[in-house]
Amino acid sequence: MIQFDRVTKRYPERGEALREVSFTLANGDMAFLTGHSGAGKSTLLRLIGLFERPTRGQVLINGVNINTLPINKIPLYRRYVGMVFQDHRLLPERSVFDNVALPLIAAGLTRREIEKRVRAALDQVGLLQLECAAPITLSCGEQQRVGIARAVVARPPIILADEPTGNLDPELSREIFALFERFHGVGVTLLIATHNLDIIHTLPYRTLRLQQGVLADD
Repeated sequence: MIQFDRVTKRYPERGEALREVSFTLANGDMAFLTGHSGAGKSTLLRLIGLFERPTRGQVLINGVNINTLPINKIPLYRRYVGMVFQDHRLLPERSVFDNVALPLIAAGLTRREIEKRVRAALDQVGLLQLECAAPITLSCGEQQRVGIARAVVARPPIILADEPTGNLDPELSREIFALFERFHGVGVTLLIATHNLDIIHTLPYRTLRLQQGVLADD
């Protein structure tokens, strides 16, 4: 369960990015996070991923206040949270296989287990045949699928996605959201930040709307 309890995030150079935000997302739920550019969507996701810590309030995961985790515990925590970024963040000098394997290598899994999990993740996103390819040779949609495979390869119970279809056409966007629905169908909790109102309006999931750092609609 993801719970925000009156969370405020203030940056010295630009003021409050989030103000008194409270909501609960149950385990296995899927929800959209929307709002204008600069509304605080990325900041909210970064707080869950422990890339940032709140100025006030609590971010709780399954009842645990993650803001109290010491720095040396953050890598272990992040194994339970898969992140999908708009810009993919793939390493160009590594193959598709190696990019997806990175979280498992960091976790210390055996080579045999890494190969099994990476190929299963690539198969889920329809890219098993491209495991030896360089990311630069892939289309934008394929690169995003590699990013999704990397996010799910460690089988995290939570997936966060920050504008995952921002650079994709409508057809590819629908394919990416269909992938997210498949993960939701097996019990993964998903929170997806997106401007894609066409997708939001056609799918039956909860929508949290931020406006100038405030949760304006739920």
